Amino acid sequence: MNNNTIKEQIRIGTLIQGGAQTDAYIRQILPHGFESFAITFWQTLGATDLAELAKRVQDALADSGAMISCVSIFGNPLEQTPIDLDTLKGWEQLIDHAHLFGTNLVTGFTGRLRGKPIPESLPRFKAVFSELTKRAEDRGVRIALENCSMDGNWNSGDWNLAHHPESWKLLFDAVPSENLGLEWEPCHQLVALVDPLPQLREWTPKIFHVHGKDATIHWDVVRRYGIGGSKQFAFHRTPGFGDSNWTEIISELRRHGYQGNIDIEGWHDPVYRDDLEMTGQVHALNYLKQCRGGSYVPNPNI
Repeated sequence: MNNNTIKEQIRIGTLIQGGAQTDAYIRQILPHGFESFAITFWQTLGATDLAELAKRVQDALADSGAMISCVSIFGNPLEQTPIDLDTLKGWEQLIDHAHLFGTNLVTGFTGRLRGKPIPESLPRFKAVFSELTKRAEDRGVRIALENCSMDGNWNSGDWNLAHHPESWKLLFDAVPSENLGLEWEPCHQLVALVDPLPQLREWTPKIFHVHGKDATIHWDVVRRYGIGGSKQFAFHRTPGFGDSNWTEIISELRRHGYQGNIDIEGWHDPVYRDDLEMTGQVHALNYLKQCRGGSYVPNPNI
């Protein structure tokens, strides 16, 4: 890897699943040039020993210059079923162990009271995330809330409150902390038929992490059938195959002082999947590096 990677203000990486094979997966794909990895868990950490996993991951990274951008858990920490309580416990454990992975960022869904409008979840959100944010602040850790709707909306849903700018304002008013921000991606905006760039210009100071995921909108389907019927009008895409202008996105991030990671969220593309998954991800890696302006080049010493 280029020795100047450590000087990149915006690194390009990918999401990987946390578990027994995390370090082996890193070793396999690291030679492709990934500069960072976001380690993700779905709902629960299971039997994962985070300290042991962190050691294996750090050994896999060795002196490559690549880094762990964040550790993440995606579930519903606001509800009370056993799996939801496991999610909340996972948040706490990731906050406590983030430093062992060399990161100060933990990300995931907010959760929500299932089937309830967003405002009805705010008291529970405030209770849970005030404690999580205080725990994070005490350990020098930041929290970023993912912006996927998970098929929810303002009035109902199962997973996440942080999918709409109006809800972001409510959440940040409920828990006012500089350590609480957003994990953002343009895909979810496009699927909601929202132009991501004006939103990005407004919210970049609160964006702590970016998921590299795009979308393609079939406007002919929207114009003929609308968005409430049986015809699929939007497809999640790997960057480089969708509608977003990533050169402009990265320019806006730089313009507003963003220094962080864009980690590719694969396994969604309807074309570059299965045997073509890594083909698509490596294309996205190289594409995003070009949109970034290429590799970091130091100025001459004069």
